[in-house]
Amino acid sequence: MAEELRIRPNGDLAAALQGYLAEWSERCGIAVEIWALPAAPVSRRVAQAAYATLVEALSNVERHSRARQVSVAVTAGKAGLRMTVSDDGAGFAVDEVASGPGRGLAAMRARFAEAGGTLTINSVPGGGTTVTGVIRSR
Repeated sequence: MAEELRIRPNGDLAAALQGYLAEWSERCGIAVEIWALPAAPVSRRVAQAAYATLVEALSNVERHSRARQVSVAVTAGKAGLRMTVSDDGAGFAVDEVASGPGRGLAAMRARFAEAGGTLTINSVPGGGTTVTGVIRSR
């Protein structure tokens, strides 16, 4: 998958995320506020899950949300990795989308599950969406 290729072996997840966020914001015109990027190294498996999920979440924001701003926080430490992506867009009824034809939400959850984590999606129609993922250290 193309998203995974951005993180080289022994690569820096924070640098990969920062570079992607800058490119994405410039390309689509949606402002990105970075609250935190991981200072601690993470395994390649965890880094790829986080990176690919962030790419999918931002793709959904660009295609569907009509957001003006996205906030991103990714932290890593002894307990594991935590990622939050929030937008101020249109939001949606999560139950309706989860049972519909879209595959993006299921793919994001599957990526985190493969890395031993969980992903939750909270959205309010008219009030934005927040994607939160946690991968606990083993």
